[in-house]
Amino acid sequence: NNHHHLDQIVKHVTGKVLWRNIFLLFCLSLVPFVTAWMGENHFSSSTVALYGIILLMAGVAYYFLLHALIQLHGKDSLLATSIGNDFKGKISVVIYAAGILLSFVNSWISFALYCCVAFIWFIPDRRIEKRIE
Repeated sequence: NNHHHLDQIVKHVTGKVLWRNIFLLFCLSLVPFVTAWMGENHFSSSTVALYGIILLMAGVAYYFLLHALIQLHGKDSLLATSIGNDFKGKISVVIYAAGILLSFVNSWISFALYCCVAFIWFIPDRRIEKRIE
């Protein structure tokens, strides 16, 4: 049972792709710090909002990276057809934005929304595997 990943269908990269990848990695590198800060402040509204902003930045960075890769490989490439309309990526950004706004109403609702996005991404995505096999 072979598991295929995005890096197996990306054939080449450019400086634009590399910079977008670095930005995504930078956003992800902030997650542990803001997670710890949120925990230390007992999930206060402002820290939960900041956590959401970091997640939103990562979601947007992922979208831009994916867009650059699809632009490079073409709309008919294996990558583009495998990703399709990128529903998971787009809905994630929408849910993160809602979580940020709701953090000032109830930080636990926001946290539940952030967990919901994580759950969406834990669901196995067979689109790429189906097209490589």
